[in-house]
Amino acid sequence: MKHSIRRQFALIFIGLMMAAVFLCWFINIMFLEEYYIRSKTDVIMAAYESIRQAANSDTYNTDEFKEELDDICGVYNITIYVMDMNSQVRYVSVNGGEELEKRLMAYLFGILSETVKVIREDDEYVVQKVRAGGDEYLEMYGRLNSGISFIMRTPVESIRESVKVANRFLAYIGVLATMAGGVIIWFIAGKITKPILELNRISEKMVHLDFEAKYAGGAHNEIDLLGENINKLSASLERSISELKTANNELQKDIEKKNEIDEMRKEFLANVSHELKTPIALIQGYAEGLSEGINDDPESQKFYCEVIVDEASKMNQMVQKLLTLNQLEFGNDVVNMERFDLTALVKNYVQSAEILTKQNGIEVRMEEYEPIYVWGDEYKVEEVVMNYFSNAVNHCGGEKKIIIKLNQEENHVRVDVFNTGTPIPEESISHLWEKFYKV
Repeated sequence: MKHSIRRQFALIFIGLMMAAVFLCWFINIMFLEEYYIRSKTDVIMAAYESIRQAANSDTYNTDEFKEELDDICGVYNITIYVMDMNSQVRYVSVNGGEELEKRLMAYLFGILSETVKVIREDDEYVVQKVRAGGDEYLEMYGRLNSGISFIMRTPVESIRESVKVANRFLAYIGVLATMAGGVIIWFIAGKITKPILELNRISEKMVHLDFEAKYAGGAHNEIDLLGENINKLSASLERSISELKTANNELQKDIEKKNEIDEMRKEFLANVSHELKTPIALIQGYAEGLSEGINDDPESQKFYCEVIVDEASKMNQMVQKLLTLNQLEFGNDVVNMERFDLTALVKNYVQSAEILTKQNGIEVRMEEYEPIYVWGDEYKVEEVVMNYFSNAVNHCGGEKKIIIKLNQEENHVRVDVFNTGTPIPEESISHLWEKFYKV
């Protein structure tokens, strides 16, 4: 990846390293010489304070004073020369005593003509930078109120040359450190970006609705927290999409079911329209016969009236079926639960349909049963019995027998209606409970 975080980490680190090296190089050039001179000046001032305190307390003849100056000379590479007002030497360093004595006298008598650069000046001392014999020194001389005269100096190495060497060394070290740091940061950045790349891989799978991949971190940092949230988001999306698919499937089933019901309704209405033609035609024909007085004998008139009543009853049953089916579809049907005698209900219906069975030459057999009381909607149970019985009559053949049995079981009653004739085709059995289906 051209703009990967790993590459950006490495470039940022290398840039910071180079900036740090450049900053050190710039500071060395601009401020190192001044800092070096100031540091040397502070050392000389510390030696001056020791001499001044010894002069004020008149202890410059003691061994403690000499030991203190010896320590300063040894540690800070300073040469010191001290004499009293009688020109008696009170302290002189191991090396350079004669030269310092000459320079002190020259300063006191003002006969030195070499160019100096005064760094600090007071009533009792002068701190200056001088060049003598090709070398550069930081020098301090003066006379105290007690009459003590002193001079001290320390060599100042060529700070510019030192800066060049230091900067050259810094450049070498900076390049090596940058290269080594770049390699190290490359691997560290790889370790840091690895979980980020893993999260990116998981998110790409989520885009394609693949929620199997889960983030498993172990560092317990912000990236792991992000991974846990992505896992939760993945689970939530998977659950929501699953619910949405389920709802879509249910909706599709409902649409298919509605289309199926519409087709069945059309078929049923066509069948009902066809079946209504016969009773309407009969009613119309017999009614016209009665009105025109075709047969005047009472027996014929009674027969005509019975036919009209019978056909009207059939039409009423068809209309009731339509209303019942409509109520069941829209969930508006009300079930009136009550306790009734199922044996009496079945027996009474069979007796009322006796004329229908006799007209078709059908023998109905039903044993005598004790009263069997059940809970249910008596009207709807009677409709069910009527439908079973009418189907048995319509499809009765062969020996033309219908056998009705009531079997009382543990917590329900089974009503069996058997008829002789051609059995229902195998391919139609699975469709028996579909709305408006007709074998």
